[in-house]
Amino acid sequence: MALINIKSFLTSLIILVALFGVGVEGTIHKVGDSSGWTMMGVDYQAWASSRTFQVGDSLLFEYNNEFHDVTEVTPHDFELCVQSNPLARYQTGSDTVTLTKPGFQHFICGVPGHCDIGQKLNILVFPASLGPVAAPVPGPVSSPSSSMSPSPSPFADSPTNAPQFQMGPSPL
Repeated sequence: MALINIKSFLTSLIILVALFGVGVEGTIHKVGDSSGWTMMGVDYQAWASSRTFQVGDSLLFEYNNEFHDVTEVTPHDFELCVQSNPLARYQTGSDTVTLTKPGFQHFICGVPGHCDIGQKLNILVFPASLGPVAAPVPGPVSSPSSSMSPSPSPFADSPTNAPQFQMGPSPL
């Protein structure tokens, strides 16, 4: 009995891996591109508007950690540039934030004054995509009158597909 359960489990696992793949990694978005996370010369809202973010993607924040940090905040704190109640704070100078849930995420520089002059990023994260999925091909539509009539034999028009019977003496 246990052997049957193990075989069923392994079969199910193989099917899931075939359908969804193993370790689907998302896109890594370097915030601010070559400029990185800085308070000078980058419009982060324009940067974000040219990208699509999905669950599984990552944001790479590169910056000088002597002058900046990355602080994830609530929508309210984002609008007011309040850094005192962070959801998360990153301070290494090269921080990767993996996007784990759909919805809006808000990041500011927690150094006083930096958010006020534009060092802030608001993104919309979409659910993860399973990739391209083929649409089902619609079958023929039957009218009510044709559904009442008997269906023709599948072998009627094709003699090569018709079952072959040989007549001969009985094997008994």
